[in-house]
Amino acid sequence: MMNWLASVRLAATLLTCGVAIGSTPVLAASLTEVANFGENPTNLRMHVYAPDILASPPPILVAVHYCTGSGPAFFSGTEFRTLADRYGFIVIYPSATRSGNCFDVSSPQALRRGGGSDPVGIMSMVTYVIDTYGADENRVYVAGASSGAMMTNVLLGNYPDVFKAGAAFMGVPFGCFATTDGSSWNSTCANGNLIKTAQEWGALVRAAYPGYTGERPRMQLWHGTDDTTLRYPNFGEEIKQWTNVLGLSQTPTFTDRPQANWTRTRYGGSGVDAPVEAISLEGVGHTLPLSGMAAMVIQFFGLDGAAAPDDQPPSTPANLTAPAWTSNSVSLNWSPSTDNVGVSGYDILRAPGAAGGSFVQVATSPTTSFVNSGLSPNTTYRYQVRARDAAGNVSLVSNTVTATTLGGGTGDGVCAATAVVQNQWQDGYVIQPVTVTNRGTAAINGWTVNFSLPSGHTIASSWNATITTSGQTATARNGSYNGTLAPGGSTTFGVQVRRPSGDTQVASAYTCTSP
Repeated sequence: MMNWLASVRLAATLLTCGVAIGSTPVLAASLTEVANFGENPTNLRMHVYAPDILASPPPILVAVHYCTGSGPAFFSGTEFRTLADRYGFIVIYPSATRSGNCFDVSSPQALRRGGGSDPVGIMSMVTYVIDTYGADENRVYVAGASSGAMMTNVLLGNYPDVFKAGAAFMGVPFGCFATTDGSSWNSTCANGNLIKTAQEWGALVRAAYPGYTGERPRMQLWHGTDDTTLRYPNFGEEIKQWTNVLGLSQTPTFTDRPQANWTRTRYGGSGVDAPVEAISLEGVGHTLPLSGMAAMVIQFFGLDGAAAPDDQPPSTPANLTAPAWTSNSVSLNWSPSTDNVGVSGYDILRAPGAAGGSFVQVATSPTTSFVNSGLSPNTTYRYQVRARDAAGNVSLVSNTVTATTLGGGTGDGVCAATAVVQNQWQDGYVIQPVTVTNRGTAAINGWTVNFSLPSGHTIASSWNATITTSGQTATARNGSYNGTLAPGGSTTFGVQVRRPSGDTQVASAYTCTSP
């Protein structure tokens, strides 16, 4: 970072020499425009907000606006200003000046380190604030909405040595909006139809700064399920990208519901300092951030000071059900617990028979569903679950559910399907990923996954598969691009399901066949 800063500082010095506003700090506790802040190939405007009392040295937050917006509008319409007053960090508000006031996140120049366009101008703003205020160059963060969320992804990809973390409200993955014809809008990406593997998404980020081997920034992602501008599948693609960049599993290590229609998943950790945090908002459109969300961003960045010790257990899990049995497994689902900090996972407890015998812990689950496999056919078991938080506090146990496995079966064959319910709300849920795996020794060319929908459940949307229904049986078939799987290979698809309000059941009984 020092080499980058040194070169940009030299250019900024030459440009700002003799210009008063470029050599004197802006007035405290006011939003002030700065001219001639350094290299600025696309004529961005820069505003700075420095509170009356600054931390020593003050961190920096770059707050990036949406299309049709501006830095001053984002200053007035978000809560970052009041949080800066409380915690003493400086906020930079860039403004795009091209038609539509969207940031460049699509040109080849914008998608590589030092390539030019808007990211270079924003980097000059960061350098200006570090030099002018003595700000902490090791605590620089970025948050943005819509076009600003896309820029957040771009800045973290281009300058991983500058930014410690980012928060993207309603964005798309780095490189998703890429175009080569001069246009700034990519409908395929916006509509959630640009699907890649985690490795492919991660490779786009790594290509922005070839050879970089240092620490990568953490990422917080926000998206509404009813977003019709930048559609919801982009949320899952962002998760795939940043978990891959940070070398993490796509399976959450933590899941909770901070509010009734929110589902929060964390990857690579269970606390607020997890490398990747993703918040899905059921029934919410392209309207973020909402009240209170900026505070969660600041908490994720670690700009809110030390947290108090946590001695409060999570609430008791409710509505434990066992919706499906096969001959050697039982699937379990339950309603999520809540916690003052966050639920880190659930303990699965099992006892033998329909009565008697002691419950013992047999597994843990980061989500509100679990498949207990390796069981004996035609055997009865009882189950309970309890919630646990990162501090080790444990809830009371849930209700007890009894399940009896079926008598023997024929096995899964060459093709297998497993599903994860990513998040749920009062009248719907998202199943993502459904992983289709070739368990055979030869490649397969085409696959079909059948699963059961509880009564009243209907398919709302899907991605990476074509789905038809007959009664309560749903059939998913591969697309032209993901039907061929090498031995041991896998692919994924996702489904959003509607259900009657108050129903807690989810789809079950997944089976896979291949021609």
